[in-house]
Amino acid sequence: MSKIPEGALHVGQILIIGFTGTEMSPRLASLLTTIQPAGVILFARNINNALQTHALLRECQKCVATPLFTCVDLEGGTVDRFRKVLGGAPSPAEVFATGSQKLFRKHGRVIGENCRALGFNVDFAPVLDLAFEASRSVMSSRAVSDDPKKVATYAREFLRGLYEAGVLGCGKHFPGLGEATLDTHLDLPSVNKPLNKMWEQDLVPYRMLRRELPFVMVSHAAFPGVTKESTPASLSKKWITDILRKKIGYRGLICSDDLEMGGVLAAAAIEQATIGHIRAGGDLGLICHQEDFILRAHEALIRESERDRQFARRIQESAKRVLAFKKTIFAKKSAPGHRAPLPTSARVEKLTRQLWEFGEEIRLATLARKERA
Repeated sequence: MSKIPEGALHVGQILIIGFTGTEMSPRLASLLTTIQPAGVILFARNINNALQTHALLRECQKCVATPLFTCVDLEGGTVDRFRKVLGGAPSPAEVFATGSQKLFRKHGRVIGENCRALGFNVDFAPVLDLAFEASRSVMSSRAVSDDPKKVATYAREFLRGLYEAGVLGCGKHFPGLGEATLDTHLDLPSVNKPLNKMWEQDLVPYRMLRRELPFVMVSHAAFPGVTKESTPASLSKKWITDILRKKIGYRGLICSDDLEMGGVLAAAAIEQATIGHIRAGGDLGLICHQEDFILRAHEALIRESERDRQFARRIQESAKRVLAFKKTIFAKKSAPGHRAPLPTSARVEKLTRQLWEFGEEIRLATLARKERA
């Protein structure tokens, strides 16, 4: 692993980055060596097969001096990066429809085993957004219920299943997209809902799971009924520091949704968005696609830390939190983050078969529940 100056290391430890391509290249190696990120995130564009994916993540690690968060979005259903490699996993709504906590946990375990086999140690799931009518066309089968306690029950079991497989989960999209009518990938939704109502609805899963969520991902929706402004939650100190950290008491790692998404770039350029997320109290900024955006954001963080001593301390605080978290989580071979063995063809076949069998189990359990109703 490469040796780098301490200051640059700390700036990198507040970024998780994505990239194009399915194998290591001199350009990617240079990017990783320069940034020294806390983690990398892969998408379907990076994933051809299990062995290639495992090798790519291993090569990424060789370029970075600290253990990497190797991340993926894998919820099942519409958000499934492994579909062409292992087959499709059932959606959260399909699994929730069984009413079985045993199957909720198995959902997490099956997805976690798939993640770990390919070399991932972080899955940005489960979704904690409430399934309100307003967001149905956007969230679809990603959201499971409009009852926040039932959402927390599903999420708790899913997280436990992931952990059993050696993978860390992430609650998203704080403070809640249940009443957002626009897709934050493209636009900046505005949810005009007062805090007391959100506290009793959207925020309940975060309150119930505050000690069980390794990561919380903050959305790019605006909540003027709470903040009195149109700033996305991902750039809001009121949401991140005052409510999530202080009022709810969350002590894990706070990350942004992808800072290249339309919802946040409608409010700020990539440099200001990245600085804004960290200044608001976030620990990790996700920049998932463009190398130019990653380099610009990294340079802006360094410049701002040199200009503003208080911001430099803010970076230091989050970098220390990230590094302390890594030290704990990567310490034991049994803990999430321990490197999985190479995925053999027999292992891939077993995982594919397991996915199909789980899908059948979900289908039969749902039918049985309907017959009883």
